[in-house]
Amino acid sequence: MSAPLHSKGEPITSKAQLVSYLEAGCKPSQAWRIGTEHEKFAYTLEDLRPLPYAGERGIRAILEGLAARFGWVPVLENGNPIALTKDGCSITLEPGGQFELSGAPLETVHETCDEVNTHLAQVKEIAEPLGIGMVGFGFLPKWRREDITWMPKGRYKIMGAYMPTKGNLGLDMMLRTCTVQVNLDFDSEADMVKKFRVSLALQPVATALFANSPFTEGRPNGFLSFRSHVWTDADPDRCGILPFVFEDGMGFERYAEHVLDVPMYFVYRDGAYIDASGQSFREFMAGRLPVLPGELPTLSDWEDHLTTLFPEVRLKHFLEMRGADGGPWRCICALPALWVGLLYDGAALDAAWDLVKDWSIEEHANLRAEVPRTALATRFRSGTVGDIARRVLAISEAGLKARAVRNRAGQDESLHLAPLLETLERGKCPAQEKLEAFHGRWGGSVDPAFTEEAY
Repeated sequence: MSAPLHSKGEPITSKAQLVSYLEAGCKPSQAWRIGTEHEKFAYTLEDLRPLPYAGERGIRAILEGLAARFGWVPVLENGNPIALTKDGCSITLEPGGQFELSGAPLETVHETCDEVNTHLAQVKEIAEPLGIGMVGFGFLPKWRREDITWMPKGRYKIMGAYMPTKGNLGLDMMLRTCTVQVNLDFDSEADMVKKFRVSLALQPVATALFANSPFTEGRPNGFLSFRSHVWTDADPDRCGILPFVFEDGMGFERYAEHVLDVPMYFVYRDGAYIDASGQSFREFMAGRLPVLPGELPTLSDWEDHLTTLFPEVRLKHFLEMRGADGGPWRCICALPALWVGLLYDGAALDAAWDLVKDWSIEEHANLRAEVPRTALATRFRSGTVGDIARRVLAISEAGLKARAVRNRAGQDESLHLAPLLETLERGKCPAQEKLEAFHGRWGGSVDPAFTEEAY
């Protein structure tokens, strides 16, 4: 979730302006970039408790330490640092203090992996002297929702009040989940549609490979990716598999129509968030928004509204892949590698489309419902999601090799798929390995996970 935006641009009076905004994301292939985002939980080392915002060992102290030592520039809200920016990157806070790096748009997976490693090294340098650790899980394995401090961001107060009116797990999504995602480009409307369909169809494969959230409040929860399940009971207006993406007529205008039908959360004006939860952007465009009567939206309002949709794949000026749980350090680079290999090579994209193009909406829905519980073992047609994952990784590996982008050691980007290939070789997703440890060497406790998985 982004740092606050500022109202700008001409008033929006027609849907054509909204469509043009999305169309402006088209870029020639030589300008395509890779933007990787990853979230992590921060905790005190001696008792594994999630950090508050304030205090000598709080989230604010980490932000201020990074700014002082490494030249990050604070973003303030009501005098509180709630984000940092530097060199095209940003560090932002999720509602429960989940610490997120939103990476710069980079040309190669090697570069984005270097960026992740630099960030985690910097965070560790600030956190360790404070007795703070950071770890990647899809869902916080130990603490109750009530044990978590809300971050001082105005949009979260509005969302936190609205979420329980729409579903049972929205507050858990806000406070107790972490993800890794990658943002990728397209060169035309047709290219966007094809990539959207492929990536939306294959998000369950990513969910299965990265499934890493089998515990809630110290006990097994019956899921392998509880984080993924949480999204199914958060807010049906703004989550899900978007069946219309697979229908004839899909394009920028069709997506804009969908966004217009999603109720608003807020409007940002003069440094403050105004509660517009449940109200209509269409009415806003007609000057009939109840909280701002007579006022018209600007493009920054549209940008804000786009960030409040949470489907498995989200369209802005790029496509966001949103299906993966947070996980260990070495797995973070595997996600951009997976999707770059599938979407940034023409032959690989064609092969991926051939794989999924005859899947029915019912099959998409079944995968979305079942993969959070059974991950790679989920049944699909005559096989399993694990069988699909083998084909998907082979396509991605071929796409990365065709890109032939090499690091200083002469290795191409396919090297970053190694953790996923190992997962398939073992036949177990990360969550299954944690469950085995819980019932074995961990002695029925999740506490060792904070040590074994620490960044």
